[in-house]
Formats: sequence, C-alpha cells, structure tokens
Amino acid sequence: MSRLTKEENSWIFYDWGNSAYSVIISTAVFPLFYKAAATGAGVNLAHSTAYLGYTIAIATFILALLGPILGTIADYKGVKKRFFTFFFILGVSFTALLAFVPSDNWLLLLICYTVTAVGFFGANVFYDAFLVDITSEDRMAFVSSRGMGFGYIGSTIPFLISIVIIMLAQKGVIPIAVPTASKIAFLITALWWGVFAIPMFRNVHQRFYIEREPRLVVNSFKRLGTTFLEIKKYRALFLFLLAYFFYIDGVGTVITMSTAYGTDLGISATSLLIILFVTQVVAAPFAILYGRLAGRFSGKRMLYVGIIVYIIVCIYAFFLKTTLDFWILAMLVATSQGGIQALSRAYFAKLVPKEKANEFFGFYNIFGKFASILGPLLLGATAQLTGSSSSGVFSLIILFIVGIVILRMVPESEIV
Repeated sequence: MSRLTKEENSWIFYDWGNSAYSVIISTAVFPLFYKAAATGAGVNLAHSTAYLGYTIAIATFILALLGPILGTIADYKGVKKRFFTFFFILGVSFTALLAFVPSDNWLLLLICYTVTAVGFFGANVFYDAFLVDITSEDRMAFVSSRGMGFGYIGSTIPFLISIVIIMLAQKGVIPIAVPTASKIAFLITALWWGVFAIPMFRNVHQRFYIEREPRLVVNSFKRLGTTFLEIKKYRALFLFLLAYFFYIDGVGTVITMSTAYGTDLGISATSLLIILFVTQVVAAPFAILYGRLAGRFSGKRMLYVGIIVYIIVCIYAFFLKTTLDFWILAMLVATSQGGIQALSRAYFAKLVPKEKANEFFGFYNIFGKFASILGPLLLGATAQLTGSSSSGVFSLIILFIVGIVILRMVPESEIV
C-alpha cells in the first residue's frame, strides 16, 4: 500500500494545492479580513458572523442544485475533465480577484467569496469522482486519506508564508498595511492552488464513462431522474447518505465558522492564525492515521470516533472563554476533521458504480451541500436569537447526534 502510482500521486497533489483555499480563504485569513471590514462598517459582531453563515449557505445551495445535473452529464466520455477545469478556473480566478476588492466593502467581499466557493467546491465534485479512475477499490481508503493528509501538510506552507507577511505588517517591519498583507495571502492561495493542479491535468484521465449519445443533455436529465428514483434501492448507500447529510454538515460548519467564532470571543487575529496553522499541522498525521485505523478496526467505527469527538467539541465550545480553551478546541477538531472527510469519500467511491461515478458523486455533493446550508443557518439563526456565538456552535450537536443514529443502521459489512 505504501507505493503510489503516478496517477495517485497526481490526484493527491491537487489536494496538496487546493487545501490552501480551505485554510486561508474558508477558515483563516479571509474570515478575519471580512470580520475587520464588517466591524469597520459598523456591523454587529454576531450579525456579521450570521451574514457569513448565510453567504456559505447561498454558495452551497447553488452547488447543491448544480451538482447532480453536471455530474450526470460528466459521466459521458471526455466530459469530466472539462467540468473540473471550468470550476477550477472559476475558483482560482475569483480567489485572486479577492485581492482587488476594496477593504471596506464587506458586501462585495461576500459576493466574490460566494463565487470562489462555487468554483472550489464545484471542482471538488469532479476531483472526488476521479478517485474511481486513479486507483483500485482496495486502495481507495488508503489513497483518499493520503490525499487528505497531504492536503493538510501542503496547506501549511502558503499559510505559514501568509502568517509571516501579516505579522510583519502588523509590527511595521514591512511597509504595508495589514489589509494589504491579507490580500497578498489571497494571491498566494490562487498561485499555490493553480501550480499544484498541473499534475492533475497532465496525468489524471477519465477511465470509466458512458459513451456519448445524441441529445446528451436531455438524456442526462432522464438518467438523473431514474437514478433519483432508484437510489433508495441501494440500501447501504441511501442510509449512509442520510447519515452523511447530518454529520458532515456539522463538520463543515465548525471548519468554516471557527475563525468568525474565535473573533467574536475576543481572541486576537494573531492568536487565531497561529492556532489554525498548528491545527493544519496536527490534522495531517491524524487524517492518515484514520485511514490506517480504518483498515484495522473498520471505517464505521472510526466514523463513530470522529463524530463523538465533534460532539465533545460542540459541548466544549459552549463553555469556551479563553484563548487556551480555543487551543484545546482546535486540537480536538484537528484529530478528526480530515479523517471523517477522507473515510466518507472513500466509502462512497467504493460503493458507487464506476461508470456512473460522476452522477452518484453529484448526489453525494447534493447531500453534502444541502446539509451545509442547514448548519450555517442553524448557527447563524441561533447566534442572532441568543446574541451568543457559543450557543450557535452548541446547537450543531443536534446534527451529529442524528448522524450517528442513522449511521448505526448502515450494514456493518458494507462499510470501508
């Protein structure tokens, strides 16, 4: 299992590259940049966090609608790479464009962020689906967890460079303002993501497909309807998707809203950046460890472990008061966020018909993305109603409990 093929390595390198977006744009620098812009414009702290949650919900709603449709069309020969390329270019371009948005225009920042998210997550739909093309069933959990682990490692490099630039700007060592330093971080992200996508374009190709036919779009909608009606016949797949709908919602919301939450608690931007950097470093070996432990104890048990860790995170977050508390919380998240995502992706890839991988990953996307609407809305609404971001995070415990209950119904023998 230790020797990776050229295709597997190229696929993993894309995770190495695009994970810079996950930490710098989704989790760390951009939320801080946005929160500063919103605060400067007189927006209440809890309200600005809620607006970010609503923005994430809008982006994921767009992807939830597009995912199954595009995935079905992409199952045809020669189409998957084209869709992947389109969303990749969209994501990289608008990530770079964030650097040119005026620092005081928080609304335009959220609009551009929405487009970057559509590009990033849209490309990931097809990237995940390429897993069936680059490796065998028995290696999927191993390769998927390696991709997730190396993604965390790769993201730390541009993140560290960004942190250094921002800190030097804060201390006046370099003659630029902190907002300008943040904008440089956005450009670094786009460059890192773009460069390390090159092996993916050169070496990864669609092996499983459906031959093209007349009226491609019309027939794609027909196949989509048929699959939607028949998906309940795949009992293990259907139950897993329901469980995934809930628990991955909680995971995604914690990841994307953590920086805004930390800011509301009064934790300094410098402390948040350092904490998130260490989180990426710690998450890398744990993501790989989850893949190894899944082979020994079963993926289902390791998913239980990850979900229980997140339930503890939600409870602990409610009582969080100090920077040390946030450190503990971040390390708990680091132990499980990559493992849950990697094992979920590998399980699904192993289960789906290979020649219809994009279509099924479209449904995987729609379950994940519609779920990602519920979490930020739940957090945002609870935070606004209670005036407390801690209560918003605590409310996510509901999603993890429902997810673990449904996961128990998935047949043990069919889990990775």
